[in-house]
Amino acid sequence: MGDATGGPPMTIEGSHVARIERPEGCDRVALVLQGGGALGAYQVGVYQALHEVGLEPDFVSGVSIGAINGAIITGNRPEVRLEKLRKFWERITERKIWQYTPDGDVFRQARNAASSMMTMMHGQPGFFGPRNPGPWFSFPGAANATSYYDSSPLRETLLELVDFNLINEKRVRLAVGAVNVLDGNFAYFDNATDVLAPEHVMASGALPPALPMIKIGTDHFWDGGIVSNTPLQHLLDQEDSLNSLVFQVDLFSARGAMPRDIQDVMARQKDIVYSSRTRYNTDLYRRIHKWKTRLKQALDKVPAEQLSKEEFALRDQLAELPEITILQMIYQQKAYEGQAKDYEFSGTSMREHWTSGYEDTMRTLKHRKWISMPPIGEGIVVHDVHREDGL
Repeated sequence: MGDATGGPPMTIEGSHVARIERPEGCDRVALVLQGGGALGAYQVGVYQALHEVGLEPDFVSGVSIGAINGAIITGNRPEVRLEKLRKFWERITERKIWQYTPDGDVFRQARNAASSMMTMMHGQPGFFGPRNPGPWFSFPGAANATSYYDSSPLRETLLELVDFNLINEKRVRLAVGAVNVLDGNFAYFDNATDVLAPEHVMASGALPPALPMIKIGTDHFWDGGIVSNTPLQHLLDQEDSLNSLVFQVDLFSARGAMPRDIQDVMARQKDIVYSSRTRYNTDLYRRIHKWKTRLKQALDKVPAEQLSKEEFALRDQLAELPEITILQMIYQQKAYEGQAKDYEFSGTSMREHWTSGYEDTMRTLKHRKWISMPPIGEGIVVHDVHREDGL
């Protein structure tokens, strides 16, 4: 088992799925990308599978590494998106850790530990690097005083790999989540309403205390994941009547095994903190949808002459409630991965994550009955291939 980055992640022979047309009644294909650092290569595998079957997104919502992947996707034409994603991930994982890793979990755990230690010591090429002097040796208010690493290399990488003019042409909608440092409020920077620049993407991924807060206008922002790592919420909050086929890509699983040692405890705690609240969001959406339906039925029983102009408009709006299908892909942690999995940036792990995302998505796409809009009035349905398979 080597550690050279080598070529692009390989697809699995026999897993090819023929081109898939958008389901009848689908107005929007959305890609929802959770934060998770080095695990973000899993999202690229998901996108590769969707690209191969012809399901390009119209709407991308992301937090942290999901915002970076989302910017590369929406900031390039479909025919070059995979190439640019590959350049990004090969660049930030190009450092070799060991020339050779013997087979077996114990050796892989040791190699991963060495990889994460190298990240803490040296940062990652094209992404972030250590400050010198560090924050403990800097005066309050100094540029180096509020983070361990400098993220300016990421800005240069984004400018090279992302066409922000294309993003701001709004051909594909992009929304990235961040949190205001002063008031703690969560905000989405959305090209539907904002002119996006590298700083908006960097703000979404500015996880403290590792990375510095990013100034946008007169405000400063940190990684949105410290408040909510659930970019699905932004999509569900849209006041429109667009039926959506949503591919939600989560990097931390809310479900997991009982911890057996302190490393397991740290990994499990991180999973719970950053796992998506998909079930809560979808249950809430269902309840709201149910009450909107009941309100529409009540308004239908009121004689027209007794309705105000606003009530007429509300009745018409409620007649076109959207239907949403969510296909959820959740990264399944390997036995030898520990609490440092989100900052273990080796090329070997990157290719494993990428391949896992590709395989999970191809398995999901084979369930053709899932790729359809819910029955009228259903509101929202969620499919998870791991739960269906009993994993």
